[in-house]
Amino acid sequence: MTFPVGFRIGDSYVTAHGILEFAAIFIAFRYYLFLKKRRGDHIVPTNRLFIVVAATFGAVLGSRLVGAMENIPAWISSPSPWSYFWGNKTLAGGLIGGLVMVELVKKLLKENTASGDLFVYPLLLGMIIGRVGCFTAGIYEETYGIPSKLPWAMDLGDGIQRHPVTLYEIAYLMLLWFILYRAQQKYLLKNGALFKIFMIGYLAFRFLLDFIKPGWRFFMDLGTIQLVCLLSLTYYYKYILQPKRLLDTNSEHAG
Repeated sequence: MTFPVGFRIGDSYVTAHGILEFAAIFIAFRYYLFLKKRRGDHIVPTNRLFIVVAATFGAVLGSRLVGAMENIPAWISSPSPWSYFWGNKTLAGGLIGGLVMVELVKKLLKENTASGDLFVYPLLLGMIIGRVGCFTAGIYEETYGIPSKLPWAMDLGDGIQRHPVTLYEIAYLMLLWFILYRAQQKYLLKNGALFKIFMIGYLAFRFLLDFIKPGWRFFMDLGTIQLVCLLSLTYYYKYILQPKRLLDTNSEHAG
């Protein structure tokens, strides 16, 4: 495979990454609408609309902010800091930014119903498709791993055998999907618990994954995304320390 993967359409060259990134958003949103219609919604339509808009805006802003902060010296020294800000993005930052913005909007709306469960499987689907796109970009997208001598290490376009971290992430997201699905089958979860498990699972994984990704570090070999993940995990500390908080108080073992 030659990286980056792309297609020539007439006189234009279109990267697979760009196509799959668009497809991830489109398919994930269609899947969200399908689940919403099939399962119903605990939140009134007007409030749900505000929540979706807030999640989208927060995801865009958060992904750019954390993405730019991945290399603060490069951001500061950039000839155009604003262009550097908009030119960098990261999935973890998008998830966290969306979460923060949704929580703020829900407080303004005085909406107390958990709103994240409907987003979980569409997010997983979109993330998997998006990471396939990142893989096709090789080293030309900042989602590659450090050099490795493991048997499955890959040349992603620079002649160096590296950890294919995007493939690791795709495999993990599929495993997380299975775990969440089984958890719903086996237990009666509180409304909102599915999203909490998803966020805890993904943030913990990203914290570990970034140890085998190159990049600027703050201290103790920790990068921006790792510190943001750690900070965000403290938001869920009650559920990490006491997983039973995620179960419905009237639940019975269904296994």
